[in-house]
Amino acid sequence: MTPPAPAADGLTRSAGIVGLATMTSRVLGLVRDQALAYRFGAGNQMDAFLVALRIPNLLRELFAEGAMNAAFVPVFTRRLTQAGRAAAWRLGAQLINVLAIVAGGLVVAGIVFAEPLTRLFAGDYQAVPGKFELTVQLTRIVLPFLPLVAIAAACMGMLNSLRRFFIPAVSPAAYNVCLIVSAVAVAPLMPETGHDPIVAVAAGVLAGGAGQIAVQWWTLRREGFRYRPVLEPADRGLREIVGLMGPATVAGAALQVNLLVNTILATGEGTGAVTWLTLAFRLMYLPLGVLGVSIATVTLPAVSRHAAAGDVAAVRRTVSHGLRLTAAVMVPAAAGLAVLATPIVRIVFEHGVFTPADTPATARALVLYAPGIVGYAAVRLTAPVFYAFGTSLTPALVSVLTVGLNIVLNLVLVRILGYPGLALGTTIAAWLNAGVLLVLLHRRLGGIEARRLADGFWRICLAAGAMGAAVASADGVVAEVAADSGLLIGGLILGGEIALGLVVLAVAARLLGVTELDQARDQILGRLRVDRRSESPKS
Repeated sequence: MTPPAPAADGLTRSAGIVGLATMTSRVLGLVRDQALAYRFGAGNQMDAFLVALRIPNLLRELFAEGAMNAAFVPVFTRRLTQAGRAAAWRLGAQLINVLAIVAGGLVVAGIVFAEPLTRLFAGDYQAVPGKFELTVQLTRIVLPFLPLVAIAAACMGMLNSLRRFFIPAVSPAAYNVCLIVSAVAVAPLMPETGHDPIVAVAAGVLAGGAGQIAVQWWTLRREGFRYRPVLEPADRGLREIVGLMGPATVAGAALQVNLLVNTILATGEGTGAVTWLTLAFRLMYLPLGVLGVSIATVTLPAVSRHAAAGDVAAVRRTVSHGLRLTAAVMVPAAAGLAVLATPIVRIVFEHGVFTPADTPATARALVLYAPGIVGYAAVRLTAPVFYAFGTSLTPALVSVLTVGLNIVLNLVLVRILGYPGLALGTTIAAWLNAGVLLVLLHRRLGGIEARRLADGFWRICLAAGAMGAAVASADGVVAEVAADSGLLIGGLILGGEIALGLVVLAVAARLLGVTELDQARDQILGRLRVDRRSESPKS
């Protein structure tokens, strides 16, 4: 028998587990980006690789990790609850087979049409000798990453439904490790084989995809899963997943399509623009990935169980708690990234081929991307709630509206601000997406404790404002010293500014009564003792 879903405290502890695992993966992701920036800087090779990777990344986010997970977890959880593990395993195996067939077909089509696809996304690269051809070559190499990561996402969904959060959250670390090894150890050897060094990194992408599967497969086998080459098109659960995936793909499209639009428009902004935007986005995504996505990851199975039981009040409480916890960590993170954008970029990336001129260029994009993490986190948490109730059309329509707005904003803002305008347009679109979904979810659930949410939101905004003001003042005093210092001194100065900000934030939050921040602090410091009976139940 599957035990009841954890209460709010259990959700908080689970988010802490996922946060720890995700933090490990994100830190490795930061090291990965450092290694790539050190080796290739913001030059033509890096631009070509990022454009090539954007195509499978778009399909990965829409088809695999995003839509598939949002559609699969509620159905798998219901099958697990109502029919037991054997039936759930059979459903999981069928989904893996469907993903392998569909994703494999997309890969074949992508390889065949790689050149026109690249011309569509990065036609301006044809003006730079060899850049377009390199992008086409890299695109063909990385496309098989799609079925690998689709299967990995299916494994993640099954484990999350079983409330096994740590292994799925830490599995992307395998991907990051493979890219780090490729950039540091393999890339220097490529000229001897007659290939561009960046080709080694593209091959590392495939190794990383396989690694994500391997890390999770062992845990699944321990839980009792055995792969079977079965496919029953008449299976009601499988048909429901496939039926939900279409609208879910559209609903999850906003962020990835917006990033694709940014990439396309940035290719016309000169060498380095694609890299500056991408690195800025990844810095912005770091705090979002550590706790924002973690909270959403553990909220979805809980919401799915409550929805399956028809307990709307419990869904309302779970969503409200998740949103308040999300705001408590994302709002200060956005303020900190915006205020410390330049020193963060300098310390993290300004080494090797990445020049001092690339630092302010990347920081300008980061400042405008930073506020978007609040909207992104809210969307990641709220959109899957609709699927738990079998309502897939609503978030899909909101996503279409958001994408349309973002394209219009980007076309206008890139002419006014250049490539930083693309970051600003994406941030505005993220906030609109979150705002509309929250209003509609409020109506769907008969409320989401809106007054309590609003009260907590303005309180954390005040606390984050005090933190930002203190850090900005300190940075103004030490900016010249930090700019002229080496990595060690600069890192110590940045660490001191971050520590000052955290102290001011903690004091301000305590005075303003922001209790969710204390919960997040305990998660990060590992002070919550996980109750294994509630977090790792056996059926």
